[in-house]
Amino acid sequence: MDDIFLGGTANGERQSLLLDRANRHGLIAGATGTGKTVTLQTIAEQFSAAGVPVFLSDVKGDLSGISMPGSSTFKHAASLEARAKELGVTDYAYRDNPAVFWDLYGRNGHPIRTTISEMGPLLLGRLMGLNETQEGVLNIAFRYADDNALLLIDLEDLQAVLMACAANAKELAGRYGNVSRASVGTIQRQLLAFESQGADMFFGEPAFEIGDFLKCDDTAQDGIKRGIINVLAADKLMQSPKLYATFLLWLLSELFDALPELGDPEKPILVFFFDEAHLLFDDAPAALFDKVEQVVRLIRSKGVGVYFITQNPIDIPEKIAGQLGNRVQHALRAFTPRDQRAIRAAAETFRINPELDVETAITELKVGEALVSTLQADGSPSVVQRTLIVPPRSRLGPITPKERAIIQSMSPVAGKYDDKIDRQSAAEVLAAKTADAVAVAQEVEEKGEEAVRAQPRKSATLWEKAGKAALGAAAASAGTMVARSMTGRKSSGNIAASTASAVAGTIGTALGGAALGRFARGLLGGLLR
Repeated sequence: MDDIFLGGTANGERQSLLLDRANRHGLIAGATGTGKTVTLQTIAEQFSAAGVPVFLSDVKGDLSGISMPGSSTFKHAASLEARAKELGVTDYAYRDNPAVFWDLYGRNGHPIRTTISEMGPLLLGRLMGLNETQEGVLNIAFRYADDNALLLIDLEDLQAVLMACAANAKELAGRYGNVSRASVGTIQRQLLAFESQGADMFFGEPAFEIGDFLKCDDTAQDGIKRGIINVLAADKLMQSPKLYATFLLWLLSELFDALPELGDPEKPILVFFFDEAHLLFDDAPAALFDKVEQVVRLIRSKGVGVYFITQNPIDIPEKIAGQLGNRVQHALRAFTPRDQRAIRAAAETFRINPELDVETAITELKVGEALVSTLQADGSPSVVQRTLIVPPRSRLGPITPKERAIIQSMSPVAGKYDDKIDRQSAAEVLAAKTADAVAVAQEVEEKGEEAVRAQPRKSATLWEKAGKAALGAAAASAGTMVARSMTGRKSSGNIAASTASAVAGTIGTALGGAALGRFARGLLGGLLR
């Protein structure tokens, strides 16, 4: 299998997407109800069949059906089967796909978490809608945390560091720049609002490992292991559009940072479908827009294909739209001047077909029909063709809660992310320092300064903290591995390697912050493989 079959023209000409051109990104556009989601589903399941893992966001809840086979009792089954026959698909049969469900809130899938440090001030600033001055204060808070070995894991940690920055504003001004109490207050209010939307569920540990999106199923089809389709339950997440867009951008950034350069692989190592793509660009500051453009432009060479799904093709900025080589355009409606501009813009992006009036065709396309142009073997775009899209083999529509629970129980990452870990981080460290300061002040008042100076330190030294943290990490890691073996859960590592990696990361973090912790974990983990 070296291509994805998209459909056929009225004269029987086959339209396909070459696998070795699939990392040149793409666009699926069209008005509501024209078949975008079904097109996404049929493309995603074919990527899976070709051994390519997939990530997609289930905005409406109906894409969960990709995990189950279709059925001849489905009300539109006759139409699907007739379309497959019309397109010459002789082996059309219903089948399921290997899927793993994810959910930032942990309700309809495995939770996905990251730390405040890994998210970074740029994305957090965009998420909270901060102005330039407030973003500067947020950057100072991150720098202050790094310089003082304060782990920023969750929102509570960031609040604690912001309070410390405000309390020490005069001392910090000479080193980092002015820290306005008003700006700190604004950031704190935004964090509270952010938390009320459920964003606190997204920050914490265990942090998500990007390699869990790159897995294939153990069962082979035609000698090829099927890529796992990672489905993000985004119906609730869409109620917080900025959180949704920022999360997906963070995910792309993590992929970009973690994956090695591959050049032009025979097929992608991951295909990423970004539904409701306009949310990524709405009100995005210049710095964030530049980051999106950079990631989309460069992630291609790391074997990742990014496909934007949106109602209106002009929602995608020109600099990014120009990098989308594979296009599927469903019908657009010319109800408003903006719609008319979108039709003209869409028509102008296709390679001209002298036998097709593209502007007229876009308004006349039926449900399940699209204008298709993909990159050919020589890298040039194919001539645009009016195409009947091939139907998917999996279920059209959502799965039941019982079916979801069964699929979750068989997940390859079952038990890995389900329980949140709360270890000592910035909030606890700063609270301990405050408590120590209060206790010392009381003792000075009661015993005098010289007597108090002669006493041992109330807080542990840096190396003492590292030793205690390492002992705790070793016990926790070993305990987790033993518990998993007792409950029958699979584990991808062994006790020695996992424990050593946890110890190394914890010591590194205690001594030099999150970056050194991640480096130590990776270094020792590589040595023990």
